[in-house]
Amino acid sequence: MSSTLLELTRAAHEETERFERLIVKDLQNEPASNKDRLSQSHRVRHMIDQITSTTYKLVDIYEDKDQARKDEIAALGGQTATGTNVFSAFYDRLKEIREYHRRHPSARVIDTTDEYEQLLQEEPQIEFSGEEAYGRYLDMHELYNFYINSKFGKQIDYSSYLEVFSQPHTIPRKLKLTRQYREYLSKMLEYLVYFFERTEPLQDLDRLFSKVSAEFEEQWANGKVDGWKDGAQENGPISDEHTSIDLDYYSTVEELVELGPEKLKEALAALGLKTGGTVQQRAERLFLTKHTPLEKLDKKHFAKGAQKPKQNGVVAASHQNDDSQEIALMESKIEKLCEILSETIMRTKENVEKKQALTYEEMEAEREDEEVPDIESDDEDQQIYNPLKLPMGWDGKPIPYWLYKLHGLGQEFKCEICGNYSYWGRRAYERHFKEFRHQYGMRRLGIPNTKNFNEITSIEEAQQLWERIKEKQGVNKWRPELEEEYEDREGNIYNKKTYTDLQRQGLI
Repeated sequence: MSSTLLELTRAAHEETERFERLIVKDLQNEPASNKDRLSQSHRVRHMIDQITSTTYKLVDIYEDKDQARKDEIAALGGQTATGTNVFSAFYDRLKEIREYHRRHPSARVIDTTDEYEQLLQEEPQIEFSGEEAYGRYLDMHELYNFYINSKFGKQIDYSSYLEVFSQPHTIPRKLKLTRQYREYLSKMLEYLVYFFERTEPLQDLDRLFSKVSAEFEEQWANGKVDGWKDGAQENGPISDEHTSIDLDYYSTVEELVELGPEKLKEALAALGLKTGGTVQQRAERLFLTKHTPLEKLDKKHFAKGAQKPKQNGVVAASHQNDDSQEIALMESKIEKLCEILSETIMRTKENVEKKQALTYEEMEAEREDEEVPDIESDDEDQQIYNPLKLPMGWDGKPIPYWLYKLHGLGQEFKCEICGNYSYWGRRAYERHFKEFRHQYGMRRLGIPNTKNFNEITSIEEAQQLWERIKEKQGVNKWRPELEEEYEDREGNIYNKKTYTDLQRQGLI
């Protein structure tokens, strides 16, 4: 019954419409937490994939390359090889339907609505590490260890790395054309793409990268890619003037030895030759290319995996340019993903700095609070009688009035340094000056969190007070009697006050 091509087409259209209704119904529900939002997005992504797959099948049916759909439509119209007989086709189909119900007397219409509704109750399995906390933070520890143990990296802490990893154009260009840096970029791009697919499943990553590639090709052709621009760079790009040596000016190996090991190593690397050995061996290996073309040199002189060029430096330079373009494209993709994930990166950095001020027990307690699911109770829908508008306690009910008056919990104190955070009650307000939030805000302003700044919540007032303190302490004041230096005949250095006193006493 349902094996006919037209019936399969109808079922495919019905399935597509059901999935569309389910997507609309699912998106109408506002997720209560970040975990619910991720589950909803992945459910919708799965249903969109199902619609796409079914649509491809419908396209194949409508293209009708084997003429099966055309033949079936003709059969329904009673068209046969002998002619057209509509009544014969009608009674044949009626006979087929009666025969089917005779063989299946208990057959009934199955409503699949409930089965589709169950899709809205599913919770997709999304894998996140403990550090990622269901997609709230990035886990860059593996890439951080790779960075600090590489030649192009620096010895910085993890918090500082979160600020610089999204800026690959700041790395010197001469350090980018290495296998280690390429591997580092590949791992970073792979992780960011994997994280983006898990946290933003509804985004079209292929379209995003296509747009990035198109813009990159245009900028690369014009030489406007950051970190790869034409001409000399502050970060030290590699140019032919620095890597190639004109051997016409050298007649002996000894003259090449005087150039030094580093210069010879760069010249050999640009030609794809081995760069190891002593200075004498490097000079002899480079001097061979003066009278012998590279394509006629013995393979033992070339580095492993290096392409043997047809002319001195021509193919090597072309291969190096292709590598540079590929590395620059990966950097552009990484910068675009970091731009989209900028809020997540900032949230990760704040979380790392917050953990540095917490003990192990406090971090474990915070992690347990994040893992405990929110349990909705039926009492939440009931309106709580609170005519005095008292603050809510830990049990979700108004606190006693005497406690409200005792601690002054009705007063609201806002602190601009803490990001306009509100503190209810005088005790909480006084205590917050020693908490991490206020200390972090003062640190961002470059102001020490001392007792002088108690009761100061305005950024402008804190900066003005700090300027007055610095002037009072003489930090920015020029004191010539102490800072102006004098030198006697013997070369001893004195400040102005000491020199004048010794001169009056006739000791100088």
